[in-house]
Amino acid sequence: MKLDEEFYQGPDVTQIARNLLGKGLFTRVKGIQTGGIIVETEAYSWKERGCHAYNAKKTDRNAIMFEAGGHAYVYLCYGIHNLFNVVTNTHGVADAVLVRALEPLTGVAEMEARRGKLANPYHLTSGPGKLTRALGIDRSYNGKFLRDNEVWIEDVGKKVAKRDIEASARIGIDYAGEDALLPWRFTIRDNRWISR
Repeated sequence: MKLDEEFYQGPDVTQIARNLLGKGLFTRVKGIQTGGIIVETEAYSWKERGCHAYNAKKTDRNAIMFEAGGHAYVYLCYGIHNLFNVVTNTHGVADAVLVRALEPLTGVAEMEARRGKLANPYHLTSGPGKLTRALGIDRSYNGKFLRDNEVWIEDVGKKVAKRDIEASARIGIDYAGEDALLPWRFTIRDNRWISR
């Protein structure tokens, strides 16, 4: 069952980032469904310097972050990778969760075709740029509603116990100074699909 809007519109982005672990992220591209279980997330809030909307600064790029939770925020990183984020909180509050890694579940052959030959099968979706390529997510997905049929998140019945969630510093945001040290990256303990 697809997650309802209420799931995304809570006030605590770190709690939503934790709660997304174990949920299924899916796409349907040209009639082909692909997807997997979310095993790694990072939380971003407008109150901290790691966030694209730090200090509530709205730009053309981050405008979707200011919409009500339940939309996709997809941006280009290093001019190469499309990164998929889930917009959270209420209208006007720019929080989001970056989905960093998936454990493949559906349409694996199609994901492998999109990614090309890999020396390590665990590299299929073990990073934010890898998973978007595998799922066929590009910038055209920016702003998509997560209850439609192009991209969505659903409860697949996988429960992740609190003791199995590890919190650590987010990756690749050294520019955020002290905020880079916030333990806002969440992973499922010992999962082989998490990045790095």
